[in-house]
Amino acid sequence: MAKIIKYIIVSFSLIFVSLQIKAQDVMVTVDNVVSAYIEDGDTIPQLLLPPVYVFPILHFKSKQQEKFYWRTVRDVKRTLPYAKAIGRTLAEINAELEKIPDEKGKKAYMKSKEDDLIGKYEPQLKKLTLSQGKMLIRLVDRECEQTSYELIKQYRGGFRAFFWQGFARLFGADLKANYDKDDEDKIVERVIILVEAGQL
Repeated sequence: MAKIIKYIIVSFSLIFVSLQIKAQDVMVTVDNVVSAYIEDGDTIPQLLLPPVYVFPILHFKSKQQEKFYWRTVRDVKRTLPYAKAIGRTLAEINAELEKIPDEKGKKAYMKSKEDDLIGKYEPQLKKLTLSQGKMLIRLVDRECEQTSYELIKQYRGGFRAFFWQGFARLFGADLKANYDKDDEDKIVERVIILVEAGQL
């Protein structure tokens, strides 16, 4: 135990010393693992720590409110990777569409991309619960800065957007739902930050 404490003290000392190093010092990588500064012939490791986010402690007024929070955590963890994948895919699609000069080529590309995406994601997305589906709709707006309705309308046309909006409404969902991190989705934003930081 004493060795562990000694190791921790030495590590933090090295971090403290590395923060005081002058700008003209040289930075190197030791064994492709740890960055280090060389000062007066001494190699001083530099360990970069990830940020730690601190929020006020949540006080739940009821068991139902606590249950809702943990369901939100579950839903965010399940759907956030899909929302991020959608955001990346849309960026790739937009870059490719800019290279295609004619409308016919763009439609053919969109059709092939749609088939690829359906084949890749449909089996997993079918396993989402209703609350997770609603969460995904909100997170898509967060990642893409466009609602799901607007995205469908832009890429697949107004009729399809209208059809899928009607279908979603049958199940109590809304493809036009906006993500509001400052008000309605404040807790969701908090959960996302903690999940992305590995703190939740």
